[in-house]
Amino acid sequence: MKRLIVTLAFFCAIVVAGIGVFVWSGIYNIGADDHHTKPVYALMKALRERSIERHAKDIAVPNLDDPQLILKGAGQYAAMCTGCHLAPGMAENEMRPGLYPQPPELAKFRPDPRQAFWVIKHGVKMSAMPAWGGSHDDATIWSMVAFLQRMPGMTPAQYEDIVARAPQDHDMDEAGGHSHSHGAAADGDAHGAAAMEGMAMAMAREAGHSHAADGDTHEHAAAPAVEAPLSLEGMKPGAVPGAEAAARAFQAALQHGDRAAVLALLAAEARISEGGHTQTRDEYAADHLGADIAFLKTARITPVSLGSMPMGDTAMVGSESDLQATVKGKPAMLRSREMLNLRKDGDSWKIVSVQWQTAPVPEE
Repeated sequence: MKRLIVTLAFFCAIVVAGIGVFVWSGIYNIGADDHHTKPVYALMKALRERSIERHAKDIAVPNLDDPQLILKGAGQYAAMCTGCHLAPGMAENEMRPGLYPQPPELAKFRPDPRQAFWVIKHGVKMSAMPAWGGSHDDATIWSMVAFLQRMPGMTPAQYEDIVARAPQDHDMDEAGGHSHSHGAAADGDAHGAAAMEGMAMAMAREAGHSHAADGDTHEHAAAPAVEAPLSLEGMKPGAVPGAEAAARAFQAALQHGDRAAVLALLAAEARISEGGHTQTRDEYAADHLGADIAFLKTARITPVSLGSMPMGDTAMVGSESDLQATVKGKPAMLRSREMLNLRKDGDSWKIVSVQWQTAPVPEE
């Protein structure tokens, strides 16, 4: 018996030492693009599913059929979740293919309410799923769960309609962020009216958004108010310093009229979106970039805040600012939000997508 115990102890020591050597060697590829072996993935999947089931089994579920709860959840989901989990009619984006494990498409099935609440509140280790309970109360999280029970089966038009009708959310308003103040008139020439789609119904009207572009006048009708407001939830100042530095450099380059610096920060595949209109990097360089530079040259920008969120080799930087500008010959105060997706490119960061939303600041 004594010999058996000594043998087992020796064997365990060898195993522990072997594991230590393996970990310390760094030979294991931790990259998200090098997937686990099937046995390891099956083990981790079972661990995740059993853990969620166990921790969620005693959660009391409220009435999820409340129309107002569902409506609130639609706005929350559109602002916080579509980047990873998509929505009805939404095409695959640039971020999802790089996430491992792949986030589920929540428009295709109805998750168990208890488990959905627990995952949204507490997040999941070793994944891109954050713990939203740190910045949202239980009632708000239940609103998202309620919406998840209704979203499967929705048409894209039905989804856009319910998001457009979602109420203004205080948590979204209070989220930090400094934004590229984008979109008003540069004395005399108008680049059209854009809407900050999906903001509160009181803001679902045409917002002054115009630029002077090479002396020409370009008009774009305001798009229907269907786009959810950019949510800056989860953005924390200093979370990804390199990405934030790139975002500030991008803003400064636009404000100083440095075209070369702007384009150097944009990845070749970058997309620039505003007011329901999206351009490629080359289209933006040939069209709207000149108008932005002309506009920002005369605008007065007041940064409000800026924060970031790490996502492996990618990051999100959200910001907000106030802007004093001239809209169709009249002075105006605008509130603008910017959301940048960036990826690590060696020692620097490249911007792969830009989203801007601008709306007039309501008069007191």
